[in-house]
Amino acid sequence: MIETPSIVEIPEQTFALLHLTFPREEIRNVMWPGLQEVMAAIATQGLSPTGPWGDHQLKKDPEFFDLEICVPVSSPIKTAGRVKPGTRPAMKVARTVHPGDYEGLCEAWEKFDAWMEAQGLRPAEDSWQVYSVSPETSQQPGDWRTELLRPLRQ
Repeated sequence: MIETPSIVEIPEQTFALLHLTFPREEIRNVMWPGLQEVMAAIATQGLSPTGPWGDHQLKKDPEFFDLEICVPVSSPIKTAGRVKPGTRPAMKVARTVHPGDYEGLCEAWEKFDAWMEAQGLRPAEDSWQVYSVSPETSQQPGDWRTELLRPLRQ
């Protein structure tokens, strides 16, 4: 189940990011270490996150994830190993929230995509997920909230 989708404008945001490409079945082995790598780079530079982390999925592929793990920061970081500075521009997006365990994310995206198609929207190929309540903030999967964002083409 997803919350009622809407169209919103989101502001520009500065990130520390780590670009990764890996087989879909490796998600559980890749995301947590990747997030820890980004967080270590931020801490080494005396910064801290300014909001919840997320990922920017660059394209849909049934076999691989091609994504950036993104942690918002107040100012650009210096490149540290694989972690680089990045910015998400201000943009118009379709937005919804998936409450609960990550096991339901695939179905949530399917419902969200169907809603966008029914509305006649033209989403870009990329997408964003923001983990506003995640295992780092709650041990209860029922509490987790993942914001789903799809940029819209003009």
